[in-house]
Amino acid sequence: MDSERRRILRFIGKGSVLAAFLGQIGAAGRAFYPNVLYEPPSRFKLKRPNDYPDGYTFVEAHRLFVIRQKEAFHVISAICTHLGCTVQWKGTEFDCPCHGSRFNPDGTVISGPAPRPLDWFATIVSPDGFLEVDSATDVARDFRLLVGEKGKA
Repeated sequence: MDSERRRILRFIGKGSVLAAFLGQIGAAGRAFYPNVLYEPPSRFKLKRPNDYPDGYTFVEAHRLFVIRQKEAFHVISAICTHLGCTVQWKGTEFDCPCHGSRFNPDGTVISGPAPRPLDWFATIVSPDGFLEVDSATDVARDFRLLVGEKGKA
């Protein structure tokens, strides 16, 4: 009976050493596969320029505002620079409903805890006629994309 117990304990001991060894091999093999952060692309297409009315249009999927002033377009981020809340357009200014930051129509800070203005993104008309935004590229606050009557820049 005692030898049977020792045989089982030896089997369990050898099995645990084997499992630990295989775990270490697996962890070492994992080092050959890089950690990749899958983020949404910074360049993306929106609608065609003629699909936007004059004024401020919120694009929920990308958390930004497309501003159309006749044939001129620009895109402002809707992400508050304080803690990342989504700002709202209130007719004459942007308001952060969470912490009270307020921004001018050009995104500059009026008041509140926001440390800097809202970001302006580079915008072009793609070859197939859609507005294309590059959220990784900031542009100056006087940037305007002029689009002709056929939707071409």
